[in-house]
Amino acid sequence: MGLSFFKYRIAGLVSLILVVSISYPSVSLSAPVASKLAQSNAKTAIDWLNQGLQAIQAGKVQDAIAAFKQAAKLDPALAPAHYNLGLAFRQTGQLQPSADAFYRATQADPKFAPAFANLGGALLEGNNLQLANDYLQRSLELDPKLGFAHYNLGLVREQQRDCERAIASFKKAIEYSKNAPEPPYHMGMCYLQQGKLDQARGAFNQAVKINPKYSEAYYNLGSIWFQQRKLQEALEAFRKSAEANSNYPNAYYGAGLVFMQLQQYGDAVQVLQFARDLYNAQGNPQWAKNAEQLLQQAQNLNYQPR
Repeated sequence: MGLSFFKYRIAGLVSLILVVSISYPSVSLSAPVASKLAQSNAKTAIDWLNQGLQAIQAGKVQDAIAAFKQAAKLDPALAPAHYNLGLAFRQTGQLQPSADAFYRATQADPKFAPAFANLGGALLEGNNLQLANDYLQRSLELDPKLGFAHYNLGLVREQQRDCERAIASFKKAIEYSKNAPEPPYHMGMCYLQQGKLDQARGAFNQAVKINPKYSEAYYNLGSIWFQQRKLQEALEAFRKSAEANSNYPNAYYGAGLVFMQLQQYGDAVQVLQFARDLYNAQGNPQWAKNAEQLLQQAQNLNYQPR
């Protein structure tokens, strides 16, 4: 039941909400009196920045991107404009523009720790692990209590299969981001890689306590119970996984495995059909094939006299 959850590895990358301190010094002027034009531009940049934030709150991401671009154009030293532009690009899946914007934020303010952390996260998603590590380390030098930076660093180490250091990073992330379910989830995945099932179960339980709708965490709890031959516990975990996300095929596949072990072949047929159809609908032909093979076994056994 070792399904891949690679696509969930950056679940907390943009967990930092779009924020900006309006009192942020947009321009540093050495002269005692600034020109009216400079003052006007700085004020206009702040206005565009605020307009972008309002657009984000209204769910108008493209309008926000345009506003943040205008703010950054009028005042290239306004780091929050670049930073929020990076978050908005990331929200629309534009990875390279997002990384570029975060980089410009770090150039505008070399002490802006969240910008370094999100830049590292973007590079992580682009699989540039070494550079991601460097920027994440820099963000933590600036702010050792930045929870999502510890989380992203943990993801880097998880990708590097350095589970011990990854777990240490996830523990730090949990310490400083107590309401984020992703760090304990990925800590659980690391414990699974190490074969430490009890610790993994504890971590996944911590994740679902924070987020009762965390279907992947319930699924992995079910997988652990299944490996330990605790079939009723496994079935309950897979049921919760499906309740948390009715379009999550792994939950039904896992339940099918349990029903097969319990010799409840009719129930197995039902959930495996659902798993197969969902895998097909979601473009996962290999697991659709696996579900189909198990489904055929269940159908054959269901029609045999017992």
